[in-house]
Amino acid sequence: MSPRDRRCYATFVARLTIRIDLSGRRAIGPGKIKLLELIGQSGSISAAGRAMNMSYRRAWTLIDSLNRSFRAPVVETQLGGTRGGGAALSPLGRDVIALYRAIEQAATNASAKQLASLDAAQTLRRSAATGGRRLAKTSEQSRSSLMPRRARA
Repeated sequence: MSPRDRRCYATFVARLTIRIDLSGRRAIGPGKIKLLELIGQSGSISAAGRAMNMSYRRAWTLIDSLNRSFRAPVVETQLGGTRGGGAALSPLGRDVIALYRAIEQAATNASAKQLASLDAAQTLRRSAATGGRRLAKTSEQSRSSLMPRRARA
């Protein structure tokens, strides 16, 4: 299998995505966790939002929702000034990420056999199955059964 085929095939590997519904109709999932991780790395809500292709307002709204979901803030912010402000994960924020990742890993390990079965039951995309080459279509394959044949002149 060529590296290109592996890349195409890799997009078809079954994987588990975890969303945890918290009390009060709140939830935490891979997007919010990724946002927290990026804030931890960059020290900035706006930089984390840009890295995820979201507006500052959307990133701030998600962080505000997370801060309200827990007994203490998961992200602590500093107002601008000579240093320009910033954001940092609180100890609880780091714990939330660690707990989520532990739950995700345990669920993935527990369901590995079933995920492999689902993965094996999938069909490969044509480009992956043919090494990126397009299969030539016959005139019968390309014509819809609902479309009449053209009259030959």
